[in-house]
Amino acid sequence: MDKVVSNATPLIYLAKANQLSLLQSMVKQVFIPEAVYREVVIEGKRLGEKDAYCVERAITQGWMIVQDVNIIYPLEITIHSGEIEVISLAREKGIETVLMDDAKARAASEMAGLRPIGTLWLILKAVKNQLLNFDQFLSTLEDIIHSGFYLKEEVYLKAVRRARKLTGD
Repeated sequence: MDKVVSNATPLIYLAKANQLSLLQSMVKQVFIPEAVYREVVIEGKRLGEKDAYCVERAITQGWMIVQDVNIIYPLEITIHSGEIEVISLAREKGIETVLMDDAKARAASEMAGLRPIGTLWLILKAVKNQLLNFDQFLSTLEDIIHSGFYLKEEVYLKAVRRARKLTGD
C-alpha cells in the first residue's frame, strides 16, 4: 500500500502495543488530518500517554504527515469530527484506503467510495507478510485489548484462527 489516511484509534492502539512500526513497514505514507493530530498527540501528551510521543516521533520522521483538510462530507451519517476529516482528506487527496475501527465510520467511508481497513486487519496483514509470527500476533492482540481496544469474542476467535492458518501454527 502506498498511502493511507488514518483515524486516531488505530494509531493509538498500535503505539500502545509498540507496533506502530508495522504500519510504517506496510504503508509508504500515512496521512492524518488535524483533528486526529489534536486527539492523538496534543490531547494524548496532555494526559501523559506514551502513545502520543510515538505518533509525534512518526510525524517528525516524515512517514506520517499531518494535513489540513477541506470538509467534503455529503453523508447524513453522524460520526466523530476526526472521522469526517479522515474521509474528507482521503477524498481530497484521492487516497482509496482509510484506517479506522469504528463500525459506523467504516460504513460511512464505504458509502463515500473508500476502502476502510482496521487495526485488526493491519496486524493480520502483518502476519500474512511475515512481519509477525503467531506468538507476536497474539501478544500484539493481547496488548491492544489490555489497552482498551474492544473486540467481540467471536471476532477475536476468528482472528486467532486466521492468524494460525496464515502461520501454519
